[in-house]
Amino acid sequence: MSGQGSLVADLAGAVDRLAAAGVPTPRTDAELLAAHAAGTDRGGLQRLVVMRSAWPEGAQERFADLVAERADRVPLQHLTGRSAFRGLELAVGPGVFLPRPETELLAGLAVAELARLVGADPGARVDEPVAVDLCTGSGAVALAVVDEVPAARVGAVELDPLAHAWAARNVEALGHGRLDLQRGDVAGALHLLPGFVGACHVVTANPPYIPDDLVPVDPEVAEHDPPTALYGGPDGLRVLRVCVSVAARLLLPGGLLVLEHGEPQCDGVAEVLAGAGGWEDVAHHPDLTGRPRLTSARLARG
Repeated sequence: MSGQGSLVADLAGAVDRLAAAGVPTPRTDAELLAAHAAGTDRGGLQRLVVMRSAWPEGAQERFADLVAERADRVPLQHLTGRSAFRGLELAVGPGVFLPRPETELLAGLAVAELARLVGADPGARVDEPVAVDLCTGSGAVALAVVDEVPAARVGAVELDPLAHAWAARNVEALGHGRLDLQRGDVAGALHLLPGFVGACHVVTANPPYIPDDLVPVDPEVAEHDPPTALYGGPDGLRVLRVCVSVAARLLLPGGLLVLEHGEPQCDGVAEVLAGAGGWEDVAHHPDLTGRPRLTSARLARG
């Protein structure tokens, strides 16, 4: 079909196909894919639907191909090449971990802490708060801090070459020259970012935290997210332990560490912090569904 009104029929058919394939949000995904195929945004697509418009030239075929791939559980963001994160639109694709809503909360805790320092009373105000994001992936958290706390100086580290390439692309487009992105292992962050050692007010990390023998249920994760961003050793906390150790060297006394982890790992993360020593004010934070997915702690003030 290519005549007037076929867009509406094709969209309805796509919703049914994606629902049958087990896609969790079939209508949203169908609309976003249709908008991408038509070269517009979701609002522009709605206008085409309301007007009962025909597809733009070539868009119907593009849409059919995209729906077929999404029905095979290729991630939506891989098909559109974009991922929304707080107020940003990031470039993403194969080889980089796709940002999740819980990671937006991780960024939010960092932003709130840095904004508090910038807005403090004159005697306690910090004119240039400093932050580092470990295991930065696409650069989402670091770029959100740059975007929302313009006074901040931010560093970021990513090991995987493909993920680093995506982060570098996003930094070039969105970093405004205020983000120091380095490629390397978390353990080498102190050498990669020497100007941040002992100077940070906030350190964030979304390390790989899935235990090696636990395969994710969702095909989008198991088959398309890079394994280096998923698996964190027998208990899932191998890289997180390194993040805690490195953060202790990066942070100022009283500085805030925020970690993302799996729901069953709260006690394990608390034990890591207790075993490392030098941490106080340990707190767990829920995600949007109420599950404890984040832990914060402050470096002891001495």
